Amino acid sequence: MKTLYFECGMGAAGDMLTASLFELFDNKEEITAYLNSFGIEGVRFLPEPETKCGIRGTHMSVLIHGEEEGCGHHADCNVHHHGRGTPEIKETVDALNVSDKVKSDVLAIYDIIAAAESEVHGVPIDEIHFHEVGTLDAVADITAVCALIEKLSPDRIVASPVNTGSGTVKCAHGILPVPAPATAVILKGIPAYSNGINSELCTPTGAAILRHFADEFAPLPQMVIEKTGCGMGKKDFEPANCVRAFIGYRDETGEDIIELRCNIDDMTGEEIAFACDRCFDSGALDVYTVPIGMKKGRPGIMLCVMCKAENRQTLLNTLFTHTSTIGIRENSFRRYTLNRETEETETPFGIIRRKISRGYGVSKEKYEYDDLAAVALKSGKSISEIKKSI
Repeated sequence: MKTLYFECGMGAAGDMLTASLFELFDNKEEITAYLNSFGIEGVRFLPEPETKCGIRGTHMSVLIHGEEEGCGHHADCNVHHHGRGTPEIKETVDALNVSDKVKSDVLAIYDIIAAAESEVHGVPIDEIHFHEVGTLDAVADITAVCALIEKLSPDRIVASPVNTGSGTVKCAHGILPVPAPATAVILKGIPAYSNGINSELCTPTGAAILRHFADEFAPLPQMVIEKTGCGMGKKDFEPANCVRAFIGYRDETGEDIIELRCNIDDMTGEEIAFACDRCFDSGALDVYTVPIGMKKGRPGIMLCVMCKAENRQTLLNTLFTHTSTIGIRENSFRRYTLNRETEETETPFGIIRRKISRGYGVSKEKYEYDDLAAVALKSGKSISEIKKSI
């Protein structure tokens, strides 16, 4: 299972989350160009290498017409913010040069923030006016996180408990306690703490991003880590001020499955093939046959069906209905599998799917046979020739 993990020991903010995800990609120039293609007028992402406490990472600046619009993370806000209302945010997001999925994620995150602001201020959601989180750099940060997560395509996202910081923060509404009231509302039900650092570590934007994407809040799960990224904050503290992102694969612990077996010596090959297909239709994980010798010297077939416990009864009925057997044996097994995913690969012959399997310290991949066969039929080449060409 492809897993993305955020370590939020120094809180979470849009720029830090963006930078941590940015670092997970090898093609930095291409990703920077992608971020700068969103179509937000006057906005430019500027990734800058930075080192804190001896740790190398990236600080992601968002420039609006060459200058930073917002006050950013971990900073008192002494600048004028050009906040936006919900209709303006939606209009901005609708115009973005990103997928519909990314737009949906961005608007969902703003819905989370709007609901929190509505609860804090006691006003209807449609009357909410976003201040700090409505600046163009905040829109850019949220969009960047959504877009980079879409590119990574993790199966599961896990985040650590969130360090909120402590003290006060200056914002458009005045001087507020940390965590800010809206942040505290967003973090309801999420494990959070403060280790005494006198600063705002988790912003409303960061909290809303985590609430929207994280499937679980827990310490780093057991996983085979492939890459790590450090997204650096603006301020310096005694601990390294960064959000770390980890991408890798979780080794599954296996699952209990059942094997159903029956011996057959009086069915044709076509009838057995038909029965196998019906077993797959009934939820079998795998179906296979083994040639065996039976009583009176008769050659026969042992039909084996692998299934989950919840499909046992259905498959028993299927076997009795579609085979001549009058008895079925059952065995229990533990099954271990690699995590599997399919990617589309652009080749000289067009797009061909590639199956990738990872886990237990190994990685395997192969092209989809059906795609190779289709290309072979169309091109007149052999499958081995096509494999060599791609």
